[in-house]
Formats: sequence, C-alpha cells, structure tokens
Amino acid sequence: MRDLSKFSFGATSAVTSSLALMVGLTQLDVSKVGLIGALLVIGLADNIADTLGLHIYSESKSKVQTKRFNSATNYLTRLGITLLLIAFVVFLPFPYALMASIITGLLVIALLSYFIAKEQGLDARRTVIEHLAVTALVLIVSQLVGSSIREMLHIS
Repeated sequence: MRDLSKFSFGATSAVTSSLALMVGLTQLDVSKVGLIGALLVIGLADNIADTLGLHIYSESKSKVQTKRFNSATNYLTRLGITLLLIAFVVFLPFPYALMASIITGLLVIALLSYFIAKEQGLDARRTVIEHLAVTALVLIVSQLVGSSIREMLHIS
C-alpha cells in the first residue's frame, strides 16, 4: 500500500485554494498578470505557512525524519500543482485555462479520494462524491464572493 498522506494535504490544499482564487478573481476581471501573481503568492508564501502548520502538527505526532519528509512533500506537491495551473493561465486563453484548471483540480481530488478510500477500505464512490461536492462548494462560495464584491463596488 502507498502512503498518500505525504501528498494528500498538499494536493488538496493546492487544488482548493488555487481554484477558489481563480474562480473568485475571475468575477472581478483580474488580468492574467494579476491572477498569475496571486497564484504565485499562494503557491509560494501561503504554501510556506501551510507547510509550517503541517510541520508543527507533525512534530507532535511523529519522528524527525518523517515530519521533515512530509513537510517537504507537502510543499513540493502544492507548489507543483500551483505551477501547473499557472502554466494553463500562461499558455491558454483564459476561459480555457480556467476550464483546464477546474477539470485538472477535480481529477486530482477524485483520484486522491479514490485511492485513499480503497486504501482505507471505504466506499470509493461515496468518498469521491463527498470530496468532489465539498470542492464544488468551495468553488461556488468563491464565485459568489467574487460576484458580491463586483456588485457592491459596481464593477462592470
């Protein structure tokens, strides 16, 4: 069996945070440069903050080598996914970049959920649907926040 815990937090965090940012900022007509900058802030700085939180949590649970490895894999997984989404924004027209990012993100969540469910002996279908539903909720809330800000500030 594979230990998906080394990648699960970083992958889930990268997908949900980055997609939420993309969907929310799309409602505010942010430029490609602005969106890339925001994704880099999340992929680098916020990633360090999350990794520190995971590292401190791991210190209370595991051995030194394990917590350092988990921190590194979390950071690199999150950074890799964020850079992939940035590549979509750089190389594709924005509507296609957003669509490719959402499809890729949902695929990451679905595959990760499936493998975790199988590893834990859970109902894979139910687990995948549950995790995709929560991810969809994050995207819907982000879209609503962006739309609400646009409306409040009367941005056309």
